[in-house]
Amino acid sequence: VQLQASGGGLVHPGGSLRLSCVTSGFTYDDYSIAWFRQAPGKEREGVSCLKANGDTFYTDSLKGRFTISRDNAKSTVYLQMNSLKPEDTGVYYCATLPRYGSRCHLIQADENDYWGQGTQVTVSS
Repeated sequence: VQLQASGGGLVHPGGSLRLSCVTSGFTYDDYSIAWFRQAPGKEREGVSCLKANGDTFYTDSLKGRFTISRDNAKSTVYLQMNSLKPEDTGVYYCATLPRYGSRCHLIQADENDYWGQGTQVTVSS
């Protein structure tokens, strides 16, 4: 199982970025896929999760600005981020979550999940 996140960068406030998480070694029937982020000096937090059946979940504060989606043919999960704010700055990670259970709904991970390397997002003028 491998996940590789990319697409981060420097963007002005109000701008947009699309992060990609290319996956291999499993199918989307096996796992949910989630995005997490960690800002400097802060704990990691859940951003969004996409279940195998297509259900999506978002941290309340990000609803309406972020959208998670996937392209099965490309084995890629995306995170479209719009109207970015300086507080969105951080390292963004994608990870697998169990297909069943509540952890995708709660966007909760643990160290036994599979993680990609992070991609840095910096929102600054």
